[in-house]
Amino acid sequence: MTASPLNPVALRGTGLVKRFKTGRTHIEVLKSVDFECRHGEMTMVMGPSGSGKSTLIAALSGLLRPDAGQVTALGEDLWTLRPGRIDRFRLDHCGFIFQGFNLFGALSALQQVTTILKYKGYSPAEARDRAALALTEVGLGARLDQRPAELSGGEKQRVAIARALAKEPRLLFADEPTSALDGENGQVVIKLLQRAAKDHGAAVICVTHDPRLEAYADRIIHIEDGRILDDRRTAPAGVPGQHPELVGA
Repeated sequence: MTASPLNPVALRGTGLVKRFKTGRTHIEVLKSVDFECRHGEMTMVMGPSGSGKSTLIAALSGLLRPDAGQVTALGEDLWTLRPGRIDRFRLDHCGFIFQGFNLFGALSALQQVTTILKYKGYSPAEARDRAALALTEVGLGARLDQRPAELSGGEKQRVAIARALAKEPRLLFADEPTSALDGENGQVVIKLLQRAAKDHGAAVICVTHDPRLEAYADRIIHIEDGRILDDRRTAPAGVPGQHPELVGA
């Protein structure tokens, strides 16, 4: 597949295999999977529980080493790097959003975001400014000092999104980001992820089993039993903004 000049390929997996040992047997969760995604697009990976979609994302993002295959991320052959280099690659280039939010109970919304920015080397003042801007972008400008216990589920997920976006990641991974949310909050979250692709140029890879989210994707990949069953585009490659329902969102 040839990349559009507007949407170059950001991440490619080739021949990915992953097995897990159960007793005396091995279960093959990924069966020679090929995958690619592009900057400025949201790629939705869909499938039932146990289909291999979360394992695929873990292999693509440097969290779980595949047993076979290659991952090329931003031009780097990811799994040939030393573990410390892979960790640094994730810190510098990747954002992660999970269904459990993964927030620290004792920290305010602002502190949740500034903490990760300090690891990237920003000064305290720079980290605070960037964190406040990211939280304002997701509609939480008035909630900077609130701790998780004082936030709704949708607000917690928006803090997690702000934490990921504040790093300006080139790759953004979201694993079931709406599963703990009601329909209205789920739509808010998925629109923010779509905006991360269109406004920030990130390659967004979203794992979900919720068919309501298909309307927001540029590309939809269905995986089942460790194999890609279907791979289709909802808009022409390189043509942004093909989702009229998102205008003004």
